[in-house]
Amino acid sequence: MTIRKPAGDGRGQMLGAIRRALGRGALEGAAAEPLQRRIAEHPRNLIPTRAALPPAEMLDLFVRMAEAVSTTIDRVPDPAAVPGAVAEYLAGLNLPGEIVMSPDPALDAFPWSERPLLAIHRGRSQGDDPVSVTPAFAGIAETGTLMLASDAHRPTTLNFLPDTHIVVLYADQVVGPYEEAWLRLRAEQAGRGGGMPRTVNFITGPSRTGDIEQKIQLGAHGPRRLHIVLVERRGDTPGAAADGPRP
Repeated sequence: MTIRKPAGDGRGQMLGAIRRALGRGALEGAAAEPLQRRIAEHPRNLIPTRAALPPAEMLDLFVRMAEAVSTTIDRVPDPAAVPGAVAEYLAGLNLPGEIVMSPDPALDAFPWSERPLLAIHRGRSQGDDPVSVTPAFAGIAETGTLMLASDAHRPTTLNFLPDTHIVVLYADQVVGPYEEAWLRLRAEQAGRGGGMPRTVNFITGPSRTGDIEQKIQLGAHGPRRLHIVLVERRGDTPGAAADGPRP
């Protein structure tokens, strides 16, 4: 077995340059087998103790870790409460009710028509949208991080261009460590018969930088507000289970 990439492959060229600098060629035979096995098996790294908790405690940990990095969270009991939570969050900050929403069918599970003052259009952000609403693939409790995977129904522009990013997350999408989130993503993609998403974003809190006079500035490279509507249970609403796998 030989690990080798086509000459025109950018990654292959980069790895070839590293091999030449190290004074060796591509690995073959028995030397390559452990590497191929590691790639195929996805072994877990050392998992922090705090990421191995019962589900209820893990959910509380996710909330604490997310709030520690300036994410705001509204916990609601079921899908029916989501539009009201979004509307009240925007009204509480005197923000416009003009929303660009992911065309993901998972968001059809919520009764948006009950909040007619929300002006919603579906699609990708054009750069001047004040508020976006997206689903998440997973929440990672060990760091309070959101995992968002792109596809035709989940434009990545919604994660970064609007000033306010609202994410709808189900409680059963919250996992302990990063490794569990990757495991779920690989399983979902395998079930669809496709490869991995083109883009996977890990988002921990709103965008921030300390480059300007060593003072934290929010919104420097993305949304200045990150708000999560955390849905405790899925309920019986048609389509409510469309986004993300259950444990």
